[in-house]
Amino acid sequence: MGNSLQLIEDSAFLRADRRLDTELADKLILQLNRIYPQILTDKEATKFRNLDVPTSVRLGELLTHLQEKGEEACREFYRALHLHVEEVYYSLPTRLRLRDSMDPLAIPHVYKQRYVLNDRGPFFFLGCFGFAVGVALLYYYSEAKVSGGSRALGMAALGLKRKAQEVLIWYTEESFMK
Repeated sequence: MGNSLQLIEDSAFLRADRRLDTELADKLILQLNRIYPQILTDKEATKFRNLDVPTSVRLGELLTHLQEKGEEACREFYRALHLHVEEVYYSLPTRLRLRDSMDPLAIPHVYKQRYVLNDRGPFFFLGCFGFAVGVALLYYYSEAKVSGGSRALGMAALGLKRKAQEVLIWYTEESFMK
């Protein structure tokens, strides 16, 4: 894409951007005038630096003038912008689009949202499930059914973690003592 086409796209953004105040616009105009008088003559620079005209209007007229001058004038404007107002230069719509198209990670612009209900993993789930089964077995085989239930509790303790085993075995041993 040519610099003059870029400038057409970026001109609305540049006129609306509050970071390009009167002082910065004057710096851009003076640089173009001093370094490239073939792009911006003294008479033209004086016209674009007229403080009676609002900065956004002067900037719009300058950008239109540069587009009429051609590719080199637009390229030099971008250089001056990069030199004096780097944060504005890097936030230009054409620069952002170019950066996004060059970034291989930014190509898929549609991101699927992942719904995470629990990020602890399967072992946490199995541990909770095992604990719930142990509590259910304890409730089911309460003191009224101690005789046959104590063996079932002892067998259920085999597949559980250490703390759950201790609780079930303690409950089984206590029930035998009664």
